[in-house]
Amino acid sequence: MAKKSAAKIKMEAAEIKRAAALRREEKKSQKLSAQSQCAVTNGEIDLEYYASVDGAWVELGLAAPARRALIDEGLFKLSDLRKTSLAAIKDLHGMGPNAIRILISEMKKADLSFRK
Repeated sequence: MAKKSAAKIKMEAAEIKRAAALRREEKKSQKLSAQSQCAVTNGEIDLEYYASVDGAWVELGLAAPARRALIDEGLFKLSDLRKTSLAAIKDLHGMGPNAIRILISEMKKADLSFRK
């Protein structure tokens, strides 16, 4: 087998680099398409409906995912939280530690408690 010329080696290296770059781009686009699976960003959720009924939660300063989770459970105001336990609220998708802290402190201020 004959020895490859420097130019041939350089061309093969460039082809390998181009192929690797294409694979990276494909991987990147797959990752981006996986991230756009969110129902909110895809427009599958009617945000106007949530905006019309989440006034009580906005006043408390809850983040949008937490407000949507509470509304989906049929909890529209602070006194509605008496119907459910704290554990059930913590299990809702969208309820983070900050939202839980806000709800607990507001429940205490209003002299309300969660179901046991």
